[in-house]
Amino acid sequence: MVAYDGHRPVGQVKEVTSLANPLVKDIKALALKKFRDQQNAFMAEGLKLVIDALDLGWSIRTLVFAKAGRGNAAVEKVAARTVAAGGTVLEVSEKVLTAITRRENPQIVVGVFAQRTLPLRDIRATDGDVWVALDRVRDPGNLGTVIRTVDAVGAKGIILVGDTTDPFSLETVRATMGSIFAVPVAKATEQAFLAWRRDFPGLVAGTHLKGAVDYRSVDFSRGPVLLLMGNEQQGLPDSLAESCDRLLRIPQAGRADSLNLAVATGVMLFEIRRGALKLDPATDTR
Repeated sequence: MVAYDGHRPVGQVKEVTSLANPLVKDIKALALKKFRDQQNAFMAEGLKLVIDALDLGWSIRTLVFAKAGRGNAAVEKVAARTVAAGGTVLEVSEKVLTAITRRENPQIVVGVFAQRTLPLRDIRATDGDVWVALDRVRDPGNLGTVIRTVDAVGAKGIILVGDTTDPFSLETVRATMGSIFAVPVAKATEQAFLAWRRDFPGLVAGTHLKGAVDYRSVDFSRGPVLLLMGNEQQGLPDSLAESCDRLLRIPQAGRADSLNLAVATGVMLFEIRRGALKLDPATDTR
């Protein structure tokens, strides 16, 4: 809980050793989507992730750290930032941290943050922008990896279409390796997405097994690009495939009849962003 001094929130620091503590129960409950949605919150593990989130302006509600973190300058600095922001700091036993994270060897720091999504209507793509729309993505590992790849190539963000896995689940957040804090995520029904797509000012490209165009033959350098990727099992439904300006295909030579969604999205994104990606000369070891 947070106390208030006038209009300024004042955070609290507490030591917790019991799994029956109400604060611990509330945090543990965030493993379930129902409670994440009720609390509009989610968990992120790791000191670096928490620092990155704070640096990017995310609102932290609770910082949990293991007793082993006591005396660690970086942990204490993050704790001070949490208190200054009006959040609660919990110093917990390893037993409590293991229960919260559901991991045998948890990292020593966990942050609870307010969820943040981007309204679809606020996406206004301009020249050079790349957005990725994922239709009914089911696997949290795939979604997390795509978010991480979007971050890596410098694309603008992700649009989740239809009934998708939760971008704020423990598994998805872990798979993003912190990119959840850097990549805007929007959600939309298929109907709302198609209505928004009609005003998209650039190329809308989708991958499809029926695509006759090699993805490497397309000029992605003119205007913004919207990459539309289908569900892991079913691919793009006809309604979304018909909304694409180009249906593309990634050539394959082996026996596999398709690529993993995250891999296919990564292949496409690196091609679309090819002209914008340059090696840093400082890393050239030749």
